[in-house]
Amino acid sequence: MDDPVDVIRRLRAQAFAIGAADLELAPTPSRPRVWGAIMELGYPTGIATLLSLAEGTTSLYFSNGGGIVGAGEHANVRDAAEVFLDVMEAHLAELTAVEETPTPRIGRVRFYARTFEWTLGAEATEDQLGERLHPLSPVFFAGHSVIAAIRESSGS
Repeated sequence: MDDPVDVIRRLRAQAFAIGAADLELAPTPSRPRVWGAIMELGYPTGIATLLSLAEGTTSLYFSNGGGIVGAGEHANVRDAAEVFLDVMEAHLAELTAVEETPTPRIGRVRFYARTFEWTLGAEATEDQLGERLHPLSPVFFAGHSVIAAIRESSGS
């Protein structure tokens, strides 16, 4: 049986390796650039990774090996994920192109946008984001709405 931590590590790597063409995704009028949104939160117990893709995939992974895969099958999660993707599209100017995708340190949040051209990223403190003191705060709150919908749909 695979080690749960290794499984999560592979799923995270896959989220950055897969391309829009692999998923048969194309730009849309409402979302011409973004097809994937990732928000990672650094906690003392590990990293939480939220992934939402335009084809309906939404998952929440924990670096300690836990997680919820396939949450996008629930309508409430799908709806929240669509908003997360839209808000990421609206805030792309706050992100820069990245070649590496490290996880955040404790108390920090990393955002990654998978676009049709490249992967963009940015990082901020959870406190700044939560207090609406950072330009990416709307993305942070949209991501947390997805997490809340995942918890609601999974009964957690």
